[in-house]
Amino acid sequence: MKIEARLAELGIMLSEPGTPKFSYIPIKQIGNILYTSGNDCRLNGELIYQGSLGAELSLEQGKEAARQCIINILSSLKEHLGDLDRIVGCVKMLGFVQSVNEFKEQPLVINSASDLLIDIFGEIGKHARSAIGTNALPFDTPVEIELIIEVNA
Repeated sequence: MKIEARLAELGIMLSEPGTPKFSYIPIKQIGNILYTSGNDCRLNGELIYQGSLGAELSLEQGKEAARQCIINILSSLKEHLGDLDRIVGCVKMLGFVQSVNEFKEQPLVINSASDLLIDIFGEIGKHARSAIGTNALPFDTPVEIELIIEVNA
């Protein structure tokens, strides 16, 4: 499968990943497994949304934020791998949703990220997942997502 062609079909443009400002690296590779750092919903260096689901932000805005997190992760993976077709499986997603106590739809927010991976990669985009609500995330981002990916050698 040509992943970049599929991204173009879906109207998704990858961007140049930013350089981390803190003490971490975007991707850690151990053998054929890649661990991504948490990604937020930045576009061109600016968060597309800030705030909490159930307060300042709607479910739909949370879903858009989660999709942007995946696009940012794919941008980092492209830079690291050179070719997204090296991906042979999406293993695990960990998604955090900044939300008020009364908001209980974290799985629906993170599901938009899961659906995007499946739309892009097909069967190999299916993954194990956790969707966790939290009262605060860095920089007031509403969503943060990390992935574990398997690649070929």
